[in-house]
Amino acid sequence: MHAARAYALDDVRVEEVPLPELEPGDIRVQVTLCGVCSSDAMDWYVNTKLPVVLGHEPVGTVHEVTPEVEDLEVGDRVFFHHHVPCMECRACQRGVYTSCRRFRETALDPGGFAEFVRVPAEIVRLDVLKLPADLPDEVAAFIEPVACSLRAFAKLDVKPGNSAWVMGAGPMGLINVRLARHFGAEPIIVTDPVPVRRELAIEAGADLALDPASSEFDEEMQEATGDWGAEKVIVGPGSARVIEDGLAHAAPGAVVLIFTPTPPDETVAYRPCDLYFKEVTITHSYSASPIETREALDLLISGAIEVSDLVTHRFGLDGVGEALKLAKQADEGLRSVIYPHGLGVEVKTV
Repeated sequence: MHAARAYALDDVRVEEVPLPELEPGDIRVQVTLCGVCSSDAMDWYVNTKLPVVLGHEPVGTVHEVTPEVEDLEVGDRVFFHHHVPCMECRACQRGVYTSCRRFRETALDPGGFAEFVRVPAEIVRLDVLKLPADLPDEVAAFIEPVACSLRAFAKLDVKPGNSAWVMGAGPMGLINVRLARHFGAEPIIVTDPVPVRRELAIEAGADLALDPASSEFDEEMQEATGDWGAEKVIVGPGSARVIEDGLAHAAPGAVVLIFTPTPPDETVAYRPCDLYFKEVTITHSYSASPIETREALDLLISGAIEVSDLVTHRFGLDGVGEALKLAKQADEGLRSVIYPHGLGVEVKTV
């Protein structure tokens, strides 16, 4: 089979590799497509894994099962997660699933940017979901990213009428805007320095989209929130400066959620005294568990939020390098998807 292996973010090579061998309880999936996440293009994060076959937002068709596998057959269309918790340890019993040791240790073999993937038995048991025939593949590819957002919103505890501030209007930011609307937030304020992305945020359902670099930003934020500040803040960019901005404009009793990791050497500067007397909560949300992936699938099946318009580029395996470049750009381009079996075939870009 073929796989796109990254030796660096600017050095991705399509290689011929053996089909991954199956162990008891495993399945092999023929990958139909795989979304490209911004974390796939996060230099400091990816550099710790090189060389690597990236891709963790896949959809495919079951190609082979081992005798121990139940409830899955060759030909089933499935979503399959890249990590799963054990569901039994202390972290799992307390709902902190992504802190489970097994969550960090489980993985797809070799990764979603390949023609076939071995899905280990643990993942098969806990987080392989059959897809209904009428759910398009490109919509199903958003199960993982929507699940990540749902986990964040559970921590934000958004109630109808809460003001929500979504920082960053990339593809995940737009999903967060739509979920904020789904959960009844009002107003929904988006900040992004790129004009076209502010326009996209309004189209996605934001009430207001502001330029954080504007000299009038502080006044605009105060006016938008009735001189109160934002009650639910979701910080999209992995930037200490953006986190500091979020904390500075948080309302009394606000929850400020860090949605993306910062580089390990970054630190955030704030005055604990300010947050103490305003009783501001700082929290974080990393990835998603089998609970949120099922919630995401149900949400996408129901059509409660729109995601298909977020796909702007499509490539074969030989376009993974270009897709990673696009994921680092802040423009009208949003989500790329990789069709592994489109290798050598023209795959049109929207």
